[in-house]
Amino acid sequence: MSSVAVFPVLGLSLGGAVPLSEHEQRLLDQIEQALYAEDPKWANTVRISDPRSHYKRRLVKASIGFALGVVLMMVGVVISMIPLGVGGFVVMLAACLWGLSSWKRMNGFGDAPASGSPARGRAARRTKGTFMERMEERWRRRHDER
Repeated sequence: MSSVAVFPVLGLSLGGAVPLSEHEQRLLDQIEQALYAEDPKWANTVRISDPRSHYKRRLVKASIGFALGVVLMMVGVVISMIPLGVGGFVVMLAACLWGLSSWKRMNGFGDAPASGSPARGRAARRTKGTFMERMEERWRRRHDER
């Protein structure tokens, strides 16, 4: 396992690969071998470098949850049990939202815009910070332009 594969597992994004010394590489290899010896199934799951496979799995689970919600809602309607129907609708809604968020992340729609891209719209302005932070940034830009 190289240093490039370690950083996504830890959730760190440092912008590039960091070369490891030979000692660090040996330690990393020993840790990897110990991990495979203790729990090979978990190690293989973590080793998957493509996070889309995890989101696909979540999408399948959300589809099953949606179908279960439809069944619960229909059973609640047929036997005139309103709380069961409402519960089925809530399950459908939650599964739909969970699946939609997984689908967006799997296709890259949930990612933050690149720092070099111009900010547009209200959503982009909200991500910059609070009102005071934006005002301070405007003040700094005006001061730097002079």
